[in-house]
Amino acid sequence: MDYSREELIAAVSAGMPSKRWKHVEGVMESAVILAKRYGADPVKADLAALLHDLAKFWPIEEQEAIIRDNGLNADLLRHDKQLLHAEVGAFISKRDYGVEDEEVLDAIRYHTSGREGMTLLDKIVCLADYIEPGREFPGVEKIRELAETSLEDALVAGFDSTISFLLEKGKPIFPLTLLARNDLIVNRTKSREAE
Repeated sequence: MDYSREELIAAVSAGMPSKRWKHVEGVMESAVILAKRYGADPVKADLAALLHDLAKFWPIEEQEAIIRDNGLNADLLRHDKQLLHAEVGAFISKRDYGVEDEEVLDAIRYHTSGREGMTLLDKIVCLADYIEPGREFPGVEKIRELAETSLEDALVAGFDSTISFLLEKGKPIFPLTLLARNDLIVNRTKSREAE
């Protein structure tokens, strides 16, 4: 990677309002705590958290063009525009900032939607995005509480919260989020039965 952590912080924070940068700092802090708690690499967790929202405030047209022009996941174009920044962020992290670690890039790519077979780092960055200290939404305290003892239980609660919100608003649910939730539940059940 060609950039120091300080250079990345300067570049990413310059591309968003200060309130969003506060969120990113909270995600970085939460991701490192979760990484240490659950045995993931805290340096990778910090890097993925730092870069996770780098494209969040880019014009939607620009995000759509990056997806179209670079053969990225075009399925995203048919869903909520809030999903685009994760895919674009992973692409830009590699292209512009020299991040080569696929585990870090995937954690950025799937921090909003989740996916089947989420890695430990995927789970940590996704959950850190839900529970960072600045987040306030109904049920966040319960998710934070669950995060103390189970990444999977906390993530299921997070996905349930997102899905409920989208249902209430009459919005479509991105299929990957449903698959991620179901996969977590199936694997959680299997591991509990094996105990």
